[in-house]
Amino acid sequence: MSARERLAVTLLVTMAALFLPGYLLHAAPRFPGSLAGSVLGIAGALLFVLLLVYSLAKRVPALRKRARLGTVLSFHAYAGAAGAVLGVLHTGHRYASPLGIALVVAMLTVLLSGFVGRYYLAQVGTDIREQRQELGALRARYDRLAAEGTNAGPQGQVVARAAVGLPEGSARVLVAAIADLEYAIARREVLKAALSRWTVLHIAAALLLYPLLALHVWSGIYYGLRWLR
Repeated sequence: MSARERLAVTLLVTMAALFLPGYLLHAAPRFPGSLAGSVLGIAGALLFVLLLVYSLAKRVPALRKRARLGTVLSFHAYAGAAGAVLGVLHTGHRYASPLGIALVVAMLTVLLSGFVGRYYLAQVGTDIREQRQELGALRARYDRLAAEGTNAGPQGQVVARAAVGLPEGSARVLVAAIADLEYAIARREVLKAALSRWTVLHIAAALLLYPLLALHVWSGIYYGLRWLR
């Protein structure tokens, strides 16, 4: 996962989240059925259909051998975030249809659960690994200080502290730092465990999204596209 990819997807997710409550400031009831609104809606729907490419590449043996899953996953993330932005823009901030509201909720659930799994949880895991390494270094430093202090007399303890570059009372500081890190790691582990089932939510929301999307497209065609009249 590159920093550029993470930044781009984060910006798209933020855009979708900020555009969603735009109805408080602006609403265009006729925009979804206009030519521009339809183009945005069709483009967003196509991007969400293309999300299935990753599922196929991951599960179909013939495709899995040929496809580079890392590249396909990156496209999956970009397409999902961009599709959600286009979908929210397509609404024109007109949340009056139960079908449309359900579709927007499912779409954003797919987006946010995917973002949590792909980026946020990965970052939490990286933070935990880095904190564990720092905790190991602090414990090793404390053990070295304790051993040197134990093997020396009262005067030797001061010398031992100076030898490892620590002021007097630093053992107390190290203990406090170790306790803080252990607490931070424990909290992050709890958060990681709570969010570890993001895949279940992601797949369940996707299974709801596609029937709703198909029904939305069918209703638009059935009742007529205003810009074709």
